[in-house]
Amino acid sequence: MRQVGIVGVGHTKFGKWEGTFLELITQAALQAMDDAGAKTGKDNVIDQVFVASMGAGMLNRISGSASALVDTLNIRPAMAECIENGPASGASAIKLGYMAIASGVCDCVLVVGGEQMRVVSGWEATDFVATMLHPTGEYPYGLTLPSFAGMFTRLRFEKYGETSEDLARISVKNHDNATHNPCAHIQRKVKLERISDPRYVDATSPMVADPLRQFDMCPVSDGAAAVLLVAKDKQEELGFGHKTFARIAGIASATDTHYVADRADPTELLAVRTAAERAYQMAGMGPEDIDCAELHDAFLILELAESEECGLFPKGEAHLAVRRGETEIGGRIPINTSGGLKAKGHPLGATGVSQVVELVRQVRGEAEGRQVEGARTGLAVNFGGFGNNVVATIVTTK
Repeated sequence: MRQVGIVGVGHTKFGKWEGTFLELITQAALQAMDDAGAKTGKDNVIDQVFVASMGAGMLNRISGSASALVDTLNIRPAMAECIENGPASGASAIKLGYMAIASGVCDCVLVVGGEQMRVVSGWEATDFVATMLHPTGEYPYGLTLPSFAGMFTRLRFEKYGETSEDLARISVKNHDNATHNPCAHIQRKVKLERISDPRYVDATSPMVADPLRQFDMCPVSDGAAAVLLVAKDKQEELGFGHKTFARIAGIASATDTHYVADRADPTELLAVRTAAERAYQMAGMGPEDIDCAELHDAFLILELAESEECGLFPKGEAHLAVRRGETEIGGRIPINTSGGLKAKGHPLGATGVSQVVELVRQVRGEAEGRQVEGARTGLAVNFGGFGNNVVATIVTTK
């Protein structure tokens, strides 16, 4: 297959967006095109546009947003499709962009992920996200993603000896990282004692889904991110020869039972493990080759679980690595240098693309204030549903 890499990235500020959804994804797309030096009109070289979003039609009353984006960017007659795969929509769109180029169908693909969720209340957003659960065995009974995460956390606590303070340590780390990310939704540090000490915790981090508190989960965010993909053998010809080629060395996805109760061991995230193993195999790499990772920490327990399923730490030992500072910038394997979903934010369709944008910035050496020294290879895990559809991506400049 042809080598496929990223030559342009774009990323809006996550948080509250006051314009339209189309304006939101257009801003990220233009940033990625400007970063790469891509032109519009008769000089356009983009063959295909994929727009990833879970709720644009439901929340923002816009469907066919990929077609609208192509016209807005003046890159007709580029092909255009919308991609929906829950919170894994962004990475799924990148995977399809990769496939389009690797197969020879396209030479250059623009992938944009976006979500405008703060147009509804927090309760409505929680219900909207819950629609990805099993349509007869879970959603009708009032289950939500926070409730699943609470049960998952309790099981892991009992199995591995993790504690609420371990989650609070991750929260502190990710908030610290986000203060150096101008695109992050929440750019303020938090103190460990304020979100873990019984004297303060009920006021500063109220309980949401026992044992998970407010600071153990991500905010509801608006935002968009974009990447411009190109075939290595066409990089010079298409005018991108001056840009660092951040190669997609491995990209893979996997599924698990949609009905969580059907899993033999609910503490195992088999789709994460399988997607990561497939991505490593495709890249000819292993966990030891990863310099930094962006893991889908919509709930902080997932940062621990995913890091183990990806082989970065032995099973049941990730929390010990957190206590030793190994996942901090400057540690053995920095995780969520962007601030993660926890502090950077989680606009569902944008998240998988945003994770890859951060990896590109790291391997280019452009992550000012949060740069991992010598980073050449990064891993992203974009987590859909409660682990029923997962995409893993490896980006490298090696």
